[in-house]
Amino acid sequence: MFSRVLILAPHTDDGELGCGGTIARFIEEGKEVYYAAFSVAEKSVPEGFPKNILEIEVRKAMKILGVSESNLLIYKYEVRTFSYHRQEILEDIISLRKELQPDLVFIPSPNDLHQDHKVIAEEGIRAFKKSTILGYEMPWNNISFNTISFIPLEERHIKKKIDA
Repeated sequence: MFSRVLILAPHTDDGELGCGGTIARFIEEGKEVYYAAFSVAEKSVPEGFPKNILEIEVRKAMKILGVSESNLLIYKYEVRTFSYHRQEILEDIISLRKELQPDLVFIPSPNDLHQDHKVIAEEGIRAFKKSTILGYEMPWNNISFNTISFIPLEERHIKKKIDA
């Protein structure tokens, strides 16, 4: 049904936390999966760690999940400032739409309370309003859940998500 999938992740770890098992399943099924992370959150890296640690980690995570290096797209927006860069983010997402032409897009839940997650969700909906969009939820960022669809996973998909 779907052959080209795009994951929009506000920060490097959001997509694999929100839908890592689904990514593993789609790769296993031979789907072309792209992962776009909009921030490496350097300001959030604890002292004593390399500033690029989250970029290093997302590259490792995508390798574990099976996403090819060429399908990993990393933008360098500063964490917690997405609302100030809304238009540029929208333009980047529209460029992804034109270049990749995905038939399925995953975004953070529009109910997500984190300011960066909300911007990616809203701009993702604007850019892909004529596409199939599914949201992924993370329990620590939502007050309530409006889950209406699920993608069945096998234990091996969950294991890959945990490993990532």
